[in-house]
Amino acid sequence: MYCRLLFDFKDIFMRLTLILQVVVSILLIVSILLQSRGEGMGVIGGGMADSHHTKRGMEKFLFQASVVLSVAFLGLSILSLIS
Repeated sequence: MYCRLLFDFKDIFMRLTLILQVVVSILLIVSILLQSRGEGMGVIGGGMADSHHTKRGMEKFLFQASVVLSVAFLGLSILSLIS
């Protein structure tokens, strides 16, 4: 009985890890695709393309979200490997 409960817990844990990994990977892909690829809006107004700008608003949120989601995906992948 105890052995069966242990296997059920491991099976549930593996399924939950897999589901979380899929959800995190989809969110990570979306957050990366939503980030701007160009030099930014400064080029349109005649600004220098090589100038440094700080991330603000949605750009900052998407950057931070992709970092957090990347770390979460890495952690879930390692957890999936060792279990």
